[in-house]
Amino acid sequence: MKVTYIQDVANGVTNDSVVTLYGWCKKVRHHKNRIFIDVVDSTGVIQVVVEKNIAAQTWQEAMRVKVESAVTVRGKVLTDGERREIKCQEFKIISLATRQQSPPLRSDLMDTFDESHIAQILDNRHLYIRNPKMMAVLQFRALIKRITRQWFEKNGFIEIDAPILTPIPLYEDDTAVQVNIKGDNVFLTQCVGYYLEAAVHAFEKVYNMGPSFRGEESRSKRHLMEYWHIKAEIAFANREDIITLVESIMLFLTQSLQSEAQELVSAVGTNLCVDGLKIPFPRISYDDAIIKLQKGGSSIQYGKSIGSQEEQMLSQNFATPFWITDPPRSTEPFPYVVHPENSSLVMVADLIASNGYGELLGTAEKIWQLDMLDERMKEKGKFGDRRFDWVREVHEYGCVPHAAFGMGLERLIRWLLNIPHVRDTIPFPRIFRRKITP
Repeated sequence: MKVTYIQDVANGVTNDSVVTLYGWCKKVRHHKNRIFIDVVDSTGVIQVVVEKNIAAQTWQEAMRVKVESAVTVRGKVLTDGERREIKCQEFKIISLATRQQSPPLRSDLMDTFDESHIAQILDNRHLYIRNPKMMAVLQFRALIKRITRQWFEKNGFIEIDAPILTPIPLYEDDTAVQVNIKGDNVFLTQCVGYYLEAAVHAFEKVYNMGPSFRGEESRSKRHLMEYWHIKAEIAFANREDIITLVESIMLFLTQSLQSEAQELVSAVGTNLCVDGLKIPFPRISYDDAIIKLQKGGSSIQYGKSIGSQEEQMLSQNFATPFWITDPPRSTEPFPYVVHPENSSLVMVADLIASNGYGELLGTAEKIWQLDMLDERMKEKGKFGDRRFDWVREVHEYGCVPHAAFGMGLERLIRWLLNIPHVRDTIPFPRIFRRKITP
């Protein structure tokens, strides 16, 4: 098993120590009696110097090595100031790379966000995942998940695993991805909210991180066919409680990333957005948002969902993320509480990112009274649909006021890292009108 990583050498192996490293060849340069080989592993890169007066077999291996070949090298660590390199004593090819890609997979010069490279990268995602910029984004993604779990665990939440296959969609059937299993039509989950709603009546504070699927086509910079949700529900709570909870998470996450993610952000080549520090976030009602948009030249009509263009227009009025509250009940799914002061609205609030990055997440006060649930189900054509019987039953067994939020992980990463598209924030993106490959 591999014991020493390149990062270990960079961080403290003393001069003249002999180490054995395993990794891949990133670059090869031939100079008369010397070969310079950049060897990379998951933690970094180091230069290996092979001199011609070494054993013939080692020299021959170094002469024939190609970029992306898997190699092992044994040699002495030499230090020049802060720079370290390996003077090779033994060099072996574990697996010779027999093909090459252009641009090279691990190139530091390639901008993986450049539109001119996108088709090449998407077609060969299984290979370009080795690119250092792409690796940094995915390491950042893993860090966000770890920090978010830390917040949940610190605040008494339990993680609930919800099924991916579900008999019911959150919205209409044609907005979900349908799957036929032995003659039974089911769906890939759009939202685990129904399952967290059941679990919250056992555990009171629950969360989930998992994939969601979209059947309704959208080709914007913030939509994927398959994406990940961070969702949570709390019992005995209202919309104000869940808004406060979300703002607490955003503050904790931003503070933690400031201290833990600087090297990753530098590797991505962007700047970390720290607008999450500026809580509480300002609010604007749906009604006021429509008025402001129409005054600003938008053709949006009251009763329509506020889309990406409108969110971008509104964000010009705010220096931080902001909430849009109290949308019309006609635009929202049935599980959300009707506004107590205006029955045409629901107790929902969506958090819109700063800098024009659009909606990050939604919060809602969820229905707990059976008569209101039946009213909303009738309104949405769900009442009497036997597939929803179990959802209704939750409300017949001591259902309590509860509130929830759901945040798109890829949208969060895109905003925090200031990168152009959500496809760049997930290892293997699934994009509309594109064949599912690799």
